[in-house]
Amino acid sequence: MKELVEVLARALVDHPDRVEVNQIEGEKSIILELRVDGDDMGKVIGKQGKIAKAIRAVVKAAATKEGKRVVVEIIK
Repeated sequence: MKELVEVLARALVDHPDRVEVNQIEGEKSIILELRVDGDDMGKVIGKQGKIAKAIRAVVKAAATKEGKRVVVEIIK
């Protein structure tokens, strides 16, 4: 999951070297904290949050195969 979020985020931003994903695992859930450069926040979130919702939808679909719940948080 972590790699998937990194690939998606790096494709969207101007500073791909500043993309960081921190994974926190629980028993049934995984929290992925996505950090990007301040200038790239708008590109990752998108208008009205559409890109952020799309990233979360793709990750949720991939997580369903593993039977886990994944939460993607975008952090400044």
